[in-house]
Amino acid sequence: VQLVESGGGLVQTGGSLRISCAVSGRTWGLKTVGWFREAPGKEREFVAAIRWRGDSTRYRDSVKGRFTISSDNAKNSIDLQMDGLRPEDTGVYYCAADTALMVTLRSGYWGRGTQVSVSS
Repeated sequence: VQLVESGGGLVQTGGSLRISCAVSGRTWGLKTVGWFREAPGKEREFVAAIRWRGDSTRYRDSVKGRFTISSDNAKNSIDLQMDGLRPEDTGVYYCAADTALMVTLRSGYWGRGTQVSVSS
């Protein structure tokens, strides 16, 4: 399985960004795809996840109501729409995939990340 992120950038506080994860390769065993982020000097943390070929979603509390994860089955991609961005949302955002029902830091498939920067 290969994961390639795109769409990061710099935005002001309150702005919006949409990042995407293109999923390819041997995908038939996948159950969940999600996003993690890593800020400078901090541990990588879970952001959101969606069931592969499904619509069940999960979010970390601090992004609920601001971020929306969705899947485009035709394009084999997972998008993360981020609205109301805050400086604390700054970090490298990584796409992760797993054959389990949830993605974790131990998930087997990772992209290389895309930078999201929010200026105050």
